[in-house]
Amino acid sequence: MFSSEVVKMLYTGFWETIYMTLVSTALGYVIGLPLGVTLAVTGKGGIRENKVVYRILDVISNVIRSIPFLILLILIIPLTRFLVGKSYGSSATIVPLVIAAAPFIARMVESSLQEVDEGVIEAAKSMGAGTWTIIFRVLLVEARTSLIVGVTIALGTILGYSAMAGVVGGGGLGDIAIRYGYYRYQTDIMVVTIVILVLIVQVLQALGMMLSKKLDRRNK
Repeated sequence: MFSSEVVKMLYTGFWETIYMTLVSTALGYVIGLPLGVTLAVTGKGGIRENKVVYRILDVISNVIRSIPFLILLILIIPLTRFLVGKSYGSSATIVPLVIAAAPFIARMVESSLQEVDEGVIEAAKSMGAGTWTIIFRVLLVEARTSLIVGVTIALGTILGYSAMAGVVGGGGLGDIAIRYGYYRYQTDIMVVTIVILVLIVQVLQALGMMLSKKLDRRNK
C-alpha cells in the first residue's frame, strides 16, 4: 500500500496530466484545424489550389513534425519562459505540446478532408456554393466522423508527449514516473503511473469511438 503522500501525489499528477492533455489538444486544434483546412483547400485538386501557399505550409509542418519532442521541448525553453514565466511545470509544458501537436493535427485534418467524396463537392459548386460555404457546410460536415477519430488519436499522442515532458520536470504522471520510478528505483510507482496512463488513453479512445459512431451517417 502507498502512503497518503504518494496517493496525493498520484492524484495531483493525474489531474495535471488531464489538464495538459485537454488544454494542449484544444489549443492545438485552434492552430491545427485552420492550418489543415488550408492545406486541404490549397493542395493538389483542392477547391482553391495554390501551390505556393501549400508548399510553404507543407514545409513548415514537416519541419516541426520532424523534430523529436524532447528536443523541441528543450529548444523552445526561452519561448516557454517568456510566455509562462517559467520552463517547468504543467502550464509551461503546454507551450511545446501545442507547437508539437498543431502540425500533427493539421495533417490529420488535411487527410480527413481529402476523403470527402468529390461528387458532393462538385454538387455544392454546381449550386453556386462559395469557398467558405463548401468548407463549413460540406467538407467539415462530411468529414466529421473522421475528424472525431482524429481528435481521439491526437489526445493519445499528446498524452504521450506530456509523459515525456517529465524528463525536464514537466509535471503530471510522466514527471512522477521519472523522478520516483526511474531516479529513485521505485518500480511500483512507475508501474502505477503507466497503468493510469494506459487507462486514460483507453477511456479517451472509447469516448472518441462512441462519438464518431454516433455521428457516422452510415450507421443510420
